[in-house]
Amino acid sequence: MASSFLSVPLKKSSEVDLVKPPEKFIKNTYSGPGGTQDDFVPMLKELDKLRDSATCKTLDRHDSSLELIQKYYDQLCAIEAKLPITENQEDEPPTPYQIRVNFTWYDAFDQGMLFLGKMKKTMSSGDYERMCVLFNIGALMSQIAAAQNLGADDGLKNAAKYLQQAAGVFTHIKESMAGPFQQVVTPDLSLEMLSTLSVVMLAQAQEAILLKSIQDKMKEVIIAKLSMQASDLYSDAMKQAQNPHFGDLLPKEWIPTLAGKQAMYHAQAEFYMSLLAKKNKSIGEEIARLKHALELAKTGSSRAGSTMDMKDFIGKLQRAHDSADKDNNFIYHDRVPELSNLPAIGRAVVAKALPLSKPMNPKFTDLFEKLVPLAVHQALTGYEARKADVVNREVGRLREATQLMNSVLASLNLPAAIEDLSGDNVPQSILEKGTAIKERGGIDKINQLIQDLPELLQRNKEVLDEANRVLDEEEKTDSELRANFKERWTRTASAQLYSPLRAEGGKYQSILDNAIHADTIVREKYNKHAENITLLCKPEDLPGKIPSSSPAAALQGSKCVTDLRQLMEEVETIKAERDVIESEIKEAKTDISSKFLSALAQDGVVNEENLSVGELDRMFGPLQKQVTESVSRQEGLMNKIQTANTEFCQQKQASGSANQREEKLKDLAAAHDAFMELLGNLEEGTKFYNELLLLLVKFQTKCNDIVFARKTEKDEHLKDIQDSILQQPTSSIPNTPEYQKTGPGGAKPPPPARPPPPQVQPQQQQQQQQPPAQQAAAGSQPPQLNMPQAGQPQYGYNNPQYYSPPPMPTSYNPYATMQYQPPPQQGAAAPYGQQPGAPPYPQQQQAAPPYPQQQYAPQYPQPAYNPYAPPSQYNPYQQQQQR
Repeated sequence: MASSFLSVPLKKSSEVDLVKPPEKFIKNTYSGPGGTQDDFVPMLKELDKLRDSATCKTLDRHDSSLELIQKYYDQLCAIEAKLPITENQEDEPPTPYQIRVNFTWYDAFDQGMLFLGKMKKTMSSGDYERMCVLFNIGALMSQIAAAQNLGADDGLKNAAKYLQQAAGVFTHIKESMAGPFQQVVTPDLSLEMLSTLSVVMLAQAQEAILLKSIQDKMKEVIIAKLSMQASDLYSDAMKQAQNPHFGDLLPKEWIPTLAGKQAMYHAQAEFYMSLLAKKNKSIGEEIARLKHALELAKTGSSRAGSTMDMKDFIGKLQRAHDSADKDNNFIYHDRVPELSNLPAIGRAVVAKALPLSKPMNPKFTDLFEKLVPLAVHQALTGYEARKADVVNREVGRLREATQLMNSVLASLNLPAAIEDLSGDNVPQSILEKGTAIKERGGIDKINQLIQDLPELLQRNKEVLDEANRVLDEEEKTDSELRANFKERWTRTASAQLYSPLRAEGGKYQSILDNAIHADTIVREKYNKHAENITLLCKPEDLPGKIPSSSPAAALQGSKCVTDLRQLMEEVETIKAERDVIESEIKEAKTDISSKFLSALAQDGVVNEENLSVGELDRMFGPLQKQVTESVSRQEGLMNKIQTANTEFCQQKQASGSANQREEKLKDLAAAHDAFMELLGNLEEGTKFYNELLLLLVKFQTKCNDIVFARKTEKDEHLKDIQDSILQQPTSSIPNTPEYQKTGPGGAKPPPPARPPPPQVQPQQQQQQQQPPAQQAAAGSQPPQLNMPQAGQPQYGYNNPQYYSPPPMPTSYNPYATMQYQPPPQQGAAAPYGQQPGAPPYPQQQQAAPPYPQQQYAPQYPQPAYNPYAPPSQYNPYQQQQQR
């Protein structure tokens, strides 16, 4: 009784491109953290090669093939959170930022038909790909188990291991993966089929363990319990395999094998319990169990048919039964109990579906280890946005306070006023301001930056406008096709699909509008201070451009001047401190990706807001405190400066020239501050436009990619609609008018069957026949004629004449010669087969009324026909030839 295991065939797949779509996604989505874009192209090529080897090529029944397909499955699981291969679902908001790769998989059991091919399903879903690959892992495990040497100890161990793993694979697919796809997948991935495969694998694993226990010569009761559990599992598998939804998908040998093994292992359980009864001297129980085992074995053999050879096992049972029965009859005379009175056989549940290990291949290494999961990348993006907001806010507070302080000092003409007590020389602070402006490029630098801004702005606008244009054109095309095809146009509307892109484009447009407004303010400030900035760049022209005033040397050692100089030193100290604080704020960095990864691994999601806010508070809290203290110190310092300056102005002698000189010095000081502000604004504006251009180019690439994909989808959808229109049955054809009902070649269909002959008296033997005019008046639609009998000629001439032969007298001899009848009257049609004016021919009486005979149309001469004449005397075309 050699045993063999059933194996599951592998699903076949078609080749796909796993390089270009993920590459575009990485370029459009990942930037900064996770490596550069070009780093992952070799990994993507390796992934594509791995899939081709694991799914499109023939896999041997060997551990190396299993390791290969497990490696691909592990890689799919590793990139699940990094490269989402999916398509929009009905309950999900549309987004164009997903990877679309159409995976095609064929049904594992379907052998296909001559013209229809095999059943298949194509989906753009990473979950679907993982499910199909995992199905093949379970199938390959079953094939490796079936290829084991079941006569060896290691072969049984390996078979039991692989079959339990295969049962766990199919159970995992059923419970965790197949549910959302039940309405669209092929039958091999239905919940019923997966449950059947899992039970079959589990029953075979139990069988392998049972065979191992028999080889190890374990106790009879243990083997009996293992056999009974195997029988129960095979019974469950047999019931599930007979599901009518499977049809003829399962191989034809499966159900006979399952049914045969169910009965066989029940018989084996009874056999080993009979051996136990024999040891216990319970001869009656031994005979009863052997008898039942023999019946079960014969039943199993009839069920299995040619799939299993159970002759040896049946012979073994027969011999044991005959021997026990003989001994009982001659020696023991023990009563043989009824089957219902025998103790029930227990079950030993040993085989179990093993859970999946992660990773399935212990040697697996992630090709995209440097690429963080998409959820972590999105969290990092959110964190960077929050960090940039904090940095901009704190730096803005510092710069705003500094600008306010500079504007107040410029309005007070400080520190130039306390340096210009002579009234003739150019204040040292003014000369230093001019030197600082020249070191930073002077007015030429400002002019160049201002000239470049419009060109940068225009480039950004052109890219954004082009992106919006391609979206508008595709959306217009989609709307027109939707209006034309109405409910046939079932794909997602472009207006709905492009809503995220429209929102992103609107955001960029708003940014550009704000930038244009800011550029206007910058140009106005430039126009206001350009003349004085130019003057500061020419220190040799300053003495002639600054009005002179009367000397105020008496104020040089006054307390108010001393206080103002000390206060100006404090102003410079605050400015220097703020430069350091601003630098520390901009350079503050921290690696929060590890916290995001830990949160994702622990909770399955990343709470970016909580983690980011906590980390930013820890990093920027002390710096924010320093900014607040600096702004507060400035308020007190400005109050002291204004008080000291008021006293200084009261002591200084005022004059018209002094006032003019002071106003000019204020303008020069304000020009310096304006230059520094303009230079910072223009440099930031240039950097802003360049960075925005990169974002807009990336945005344009997204738009072009989605539009290209939509155009491809449109062409495929149009083809499907055209095919469905061609395959639709046309509307019912209207009834054909009677006069158009002609047979092939233009001939009318044969006339209907003749009605029963009338009952006439013997004296009314004379043939009666209606003329054609009366026949036409009898009815517009003649009854349909039955098909003629073999041997009777059938003619396709128009205007058939119907002939009803009268009944023959009872004394009629069919072999006697009948008397001639007189010629028919003028206007009456001649009988069938008779020329007008010719004598009638004798007719033979028939057991049943003959089929009606057609006559020739009046315009055709009728040939002479003698049915009893030799063949040489009859030529139906003779008359036609004479014509």
